[in-house]
Amino acid sequence: MAVRPYWKGYLKLSLVTCAVTLSPATTQGEKVRFHTLNRKTGERIHTQYVDAVSGKAVDDDDQTKAYEKGEDDYVILEEEDLDAVQLESARTIDIDEFVEADTIEWVYLDSPYFVVPADEVGEEAFTVIREAMTDSEVVGISRLVMGGRERAVMLQPWDNGIILWTLRYGDEVRDEDDYFKSVTAGKPDAKMLSMVEEIIEDRTTTWSESMVKDPVQDRLLEIIKSKQAPKRKPKAKSDEAEPVEPQSNVIDLMSALKKSLEGKSSADKKARR
Repeated sequence: MAVRPYWKGYLKLSLVTCAVTLSPATTQGEKVRFHTLNRKTGERIHTQYVDAVSGKAVDDDDQTKAYEKGEDDYVILEEEDLDAVQLESARTIDIDEFVEADTIEWVYLDSPYFVVPADEVGEEAFTVIREAMTDSEVVGISRLVMGGRERAVMLQPWDNGIILWTLRYGDEVRDEDDYFKSVTAGKPDAKMLSMVEEIIEDRTTTWSESMVKDPVQDRLLEIIKSKQAPKRKPKAKSDEAEPVEPQSNVIDLMSALKKSLEGKSSADKKARR
């Protein structure tokens, strides 16, 4: 079911403009959410901002944003200071740059939104922009104010619509070389490589949403449901199972690969019977 648009404004490319809406492409609405209660009274607990020294609650009017430039040394920023750095075109996605579609690393992609025409009048202009990007194999780069914050965004043609991705800033993305430089770059043993590729081929299948099903969510719902049901008498404890000795973490890689392929061969023989 489509939800109400999160944002309404205009998509602009040079002199071509059309009214569009943005709706989140993902949702947390189905997730199990918890409230914090006072165990003694059963009443909900609410959070408050309190003064670190006096311990007293601070009124909304007395709360302000500040930048810490040193220990216990802050620069206070007023609302007009924050407003001064915002984009003027808070309601227009003005595409002023394009890049090849496969040149943006996935780590920069943050949150996706569906972009669709807001009315029939703008559908033709929307379609022209979408199809031109598709034919040119490019994505558009723009900026947009969302939630009071200026964001860099990427616009990507997607079926009949456009996906808008908010992009992480450069200082939010860590340099992979700091982590991968210690990993060996040499070629592995050819025989082992061939065996792993065979395992990969055997396990390659078609993408399905069931691959990203959340098992924790299902178990939480089961626990919640069981706590709503009448309590049953606890079952008598059975004899404790014998402790399982921990297995060694040291595994011969070639042996493990051979066993993996042997298991595949046995399964194939059973399937052919």
